[in-house]
Formats: sequence, C-alpha cells, structure tokens
Amino acid sequence: MARATAHPDHQCISSEDIQGTEVYGAGGKNIGEIDHLIIDKVSGRVAYAVMSFGGFVGLGHSHYPIPWGALTYDTSLGGFRTSITEQQLKDAPEFSDDSWQDRDWETRTHRYYGTPTYWEGRGGL
Repeated sequence: MARATAHPDHQCISSEDIQGTEVYGAGGKNIGEIDHLIIDKVSGRVAYAVMSFGGFVGLGHSHYPIPWGALTYDTSLGGFRTSITEQQLKDAPEFSDDSWQDRDWETRTHRYYGTPTYWEGRGGL
C-alpha cells in the first residue's frame, strides 16, 4: 500500500510516509518501491530515494539510489512516476557505501539519469 497518500491535501510529507511508496515507470508499470531517502546533512535537501525492486516476499531484492529529481508524485497512481527503467537501474554507475563521499560518483549518477544535481540544481523534499 502506498503510504505517500496518508495526507493527500498536504504539500509536505514525512519521510516515514514515503517508505514503501510504489514507483511506476513507462506505461504505468510498477518497477519497485521507495525503501528510504538520503538527505544532504548541510542543505537539508533530499538527494536520493533508494529504490528496491525484485525479490520475493522481501528476500533477494536490490537497492538502487536514484536522484530525487527523477521522481514525480502522481496523485492518480498514489505513487511516484519516473522515466527510469529497470534496465537503467541495473546498468547505473556502480554503488558502494563509499559512494556517498564521492562527488564524482554523484555527478556521474545524475548525468546518467539526466537530472540536475541536488547541490547545484533543483531538488529537495
């Protein structure tokens, strides 16, 4: 169940309500759900939504950080819409726990997805 609809008339939303919200790709196909958000500590902007997909009953699913700017909330779906495909997620720049401290990785990732960087462009929750 998409929890991002918990307060449909509010402009702001708790990150707690975003966790588990479905993500839909081209043609309205469900490609995963939001697992958690990554927030820039200095600016307070949401930098990435970590999306999970695949697996069975919560086992074996994969996590992929995607730029927050690649998502648009769609009230008719009760979830987020993106132009990102499952194949793009699989082919994205390799991620590791050290990537959060690597501005080059972040720049490559934003270019790969065609989104403005959260530190230079629009972004934030």
